[in-house]
Parts: sequence; structure tokens; C-alpha cells
Amino acid sequence: MPFPVKIAGIRRKLNPILTFTTPSLIFFKEARKERHRMENYLTDQEFKLYSSLIYEQSGIHFSSMNRSVLESRLKERLRNTNLANVSEYYQLIMQNPEEMKILLDTVTTNLTRFFRNTAHFNAFENYVIPALVEQKNKKKDTLLKVWSAGCSTGEEPYTVAMILKEKFPAYMNIEIIGSDISLKSLMTAKESFYSAQKVDKIPEKYLQKYFEKKRDGYQVKKEIQSMVHFDYHNLKYESGLKNIDVVFCRNVLIYFDSEAQESTVNRFYKAMTNFSFLFIGHSESLFGMKTPFKFLKTEWATLYQKNIGNHQET
Repeated sequence: MPFPVKIAGIRRKLNPILTFTTPSLIFFKEARKERHRMENYLTDQEFKLYSSLIYEQSGIHFSSMNRSVLESRLKERLRNTNLANVSEYYQLIMQNPEEMKILLDTVTTNLTRFFRNTAHFNAFENYVIPALVEQKNKKKDTLLKVWSAGCSTGEEPYTVAMILKEKFPAYMNIEIIGSDISLKSLMTAKESFYSAQKVDKIPEKYLQKYFEKKRDGYQVKKEIQSMVHFDYHNLKYESGLKNIDVVFCRNVLIYFDSEAQESTVNRFYKAMTNFSFLFIGHSESLFGMKTPFKFLKTEWATLYQKNIGNHQET
């Protein structure tokens, strides 16, 4: 884990009031009323209460810029729980941890796709994998561990699995962990079935080799499924993972404020091996953070590295 149209000059050319029919005037009056209702769906106090709670529970930051997103998601939960107002719903989530998880699931954005940001996967294939193979051969280490943090519906970890299946030595073992705060997304990831639209960015050689065509979509084959296991995890807390060689956490940090971003990144650092790599979103940066990660520019993409006690220059 992250929306006015300027029409200046139109009024000078055409007076819209003179050209609208009576039904049009009624429509716009109703639209203004609806917009007013949306703007006042949460009072400022209620917004502060909910946004603070969500931040405390997940690190996800809501500001005035994305307030409407929180309001729309709350309306959805009120409809689904048949509650009358946000005060009643607040009491429910304070008493029911499972509903709190559902709310956090609802407010997250689960936009992802296979081979998203190809440059990252080119750097992974052409730089990171060779560097890790060389390092592990030196240390006689035969296990590679990759963590897709904020994996959503599974496209990213399955992409990683396919690349490793093709490019990583067969004598080494591979463990890929996909974690997310959205239980609904994790269920989709575990099912590993995707519509034709979802797989349209997959290179043909991978699609033919690692997916089985079904009547209404594509199923990830068992040899790729078996390389990935999924688990619920809230990035605000320690994961319990250790000795991770590569972390993918792309387009997740943008939903956190600076404090939560820095804490999350440093938890990654603790979970990673002394020679390891971190991929974040192309619009994200560790600039200004107090973190030991080193910026790394490759021919294909930029990323970050943890490199302690190794003589190899990267």
C-alpha cells in the first residue's frame, strides 16, 4: 500500500441558466444537496475519531485530501451492518475485533497487476538475482526468502515466483511470503484464479507455461502456487520474519504518514539478511528518513540495499 474540473470561460460564451430545461435545474439542485450531504457525512470530530483509530491500528493516514474515501467506506459498512449512524458503528468496532479487521480491509486500496512496473522486475532479474546467487554460493547458503509486503490479491508474489522459477538455480530453495491487511484480498490470492483481463500484462511465455486456461479465466499452476504462502499481517507491527533476502513493498508506504513510513521501513531492515534488497513504489522514497538502507541505482531501476560486512560493491 495511496481525485475539479475547470470550466472557466464557458459562462462568457453561453449562459447555462438560459439553456437548461426545468428538469436540468432540478437535477443540479439535487446534486448540490447530495454533495452537501456527503461533505457533512462525518463531522470534523467524527472524522478525527475514525482517522485516529485507523492510524493507530494500521498506520494508514487519512487527511482532508482523502476524507471522502473514508466516508464512502464507512457508508458501505453501515449498510452492511444495518446500523443507523457512525456512532453505533464506532461502538461495534471497539467491541468486535473482527469488525475492526473488516473496516481496515475496506479502507485499503487493492490496486495491483502482474509484472507491475516492469523496470523493477528487470532489476530483480538482471541485478538482484545474480548478486544474491553469488553471495549465497560464497556462504554455502541454499535458501532464498522473498517477502511481498502488502501483496493484495497475489499478482506480485506470483510474478516473483515465475521469474525465480526461470532464473534462480534449481539446487537452491525458494520461499516467498505474501502478506496483507486485507483478508478478502488474501482469499483471492490463495485461490490463485484470475480473469483474462487480470493476466493481459503477463508475457506470453509465462502465461503459457505457468497458467492453466479455464473457461472464464486462468489458474496459476501448482508448481508456482507451491512457492508462495500467504498470511495476514499488519505492517504497523513486527512480522516475526527473519533472514529475508528481498522485500517488495510497493505503493503501500504512500498511505502512511512519515512517522509510520520510517517505522515500517526500519522493521523491514531488522527482518532482512545482511546482504539484501528492498523495492518500494516508483513514486515512493526513503529520502529524509532515518534508516540504514543505502540507495542503489542500477541500469534498470532504483532500489535500496542492506549490505553489512560484505566486501562486494553493489
